Amino acid sequence: MHGTPDLRATALTSLPETTGAGGGGRILLAAPRGYCAGVDRAVDVVEKALELYGAPVYVRKEIVHNKFVVESLSKRGAVFVQETDQVPEGARVVFSAHGVSPEVHEAARVRRLATIDATCPLVTKVHREAVRFAKQDYDIILVGHQGHEEVEGTFGEAPEHIQVVGTPEEVDRVVVRDPDRVVWISQTTLSVDETRLTVDRLRQRFPNLIDPPSDDICYATQNRQGAVKAIAPKVDVMVVVGSANSSNSVRLVDVALESGVPSAHRIDKAEELRGEWFAGATTVGLTSGASVPEILVRDVIEWLQAHGFPTVEVVRTETESTTFALPRDLRADLKAAGMAPARPHAPREVLPDHTR
Repeated sequence: MHGTPDLRATALTSLPETTGAGGGGRILLAAPRGYCAGVDRAVDVVEKALELYGAPVYVRKEIVHNKFVVESLSKRGAVFVQETDQVPEGARVVFSAHGVSPEVHEAARVRRLATIDATCPLVTKVHREAVRFAKQDYDIILVGHQGHEEVEGTFGEAPEHIQVVGTPEEVDRVVVRDPDRVVWISQTTLSVDETRLTVDRLRQRFPNLIDPPSDDICYATQNRQGAVKAIAPKVDVMVVVGSANSSNSVRLVDVALESGVPSAHRIDKAEELRGEWFAGATTVGLTSGASVPEILVRDVIEWLQAHGFPTVEVVRTETESTTFALPRDLRADLKAAGMAPARPHAPREVLPDHTR
């Protein structure tokens, strides 16, 4: 349905014209959805690095958890690797939005790699909390999914102080030195409700449990879950656009089902939709994870309109205006090359063809 766009779509400027093969069904389109500020910044980092330095630009892990984004950037010259030892010595490497541990930074230094850190500032905040609490000799409970890149990066800041807990049931296995010196922090992309249950269980075991100084679950994750909850009572089927390794996208499916939607499906792209999912449905809810470019949502809308759901209604629960500055070194190099944007990081322009 599309070629290789430059990934700059974050919102529909106008809704598709009403089309379709009969039927009077409707689509409730959640807002906010799609790119958050951290993802927007990380994708922009790779795009600008390619423009400034030329290909190849190496990227450790997926810059964000979305197949389409990774494939699109690969076509432009980004080379995705699993570890820094796969990057040629002295080459340039971008660290993903999910963050890395001090060990990874050190490995890059040893190989003389020119690094660009695209870690989301909200993830960096959690890293700093881990370091601070470790220096104060607390036992730290990191609520998150074992093996997730963000959790691995945060854990690496203070492995001797941190235990990872993924579910309320895992709380019973936690062992601490002093039950009065325990603090919890969390992965930024979790289900708000599930995290609350885990923290409640922790507090039952450790009544003097200390909260992080501010909410670790990022504003975008909370807003997208809130939008799903708002439309859930009105829809028969929920479609979530997002990749299987995107924690916040998977959580949106869970939130939809927990909020009473009879069925919910996660897809990477419109071609994965199945007509039988919508048999008997009159209203379809549609949202996308925080690493999903809007062009993929547009494709789903067009498919649904062609299959009996011609009307699109936007349901907005929050308006987001957050932006994050590009990494300092990249900004400096852009400025030196006469390529600096008008401001440190402008919001992505949205054009009528939805490919920018």
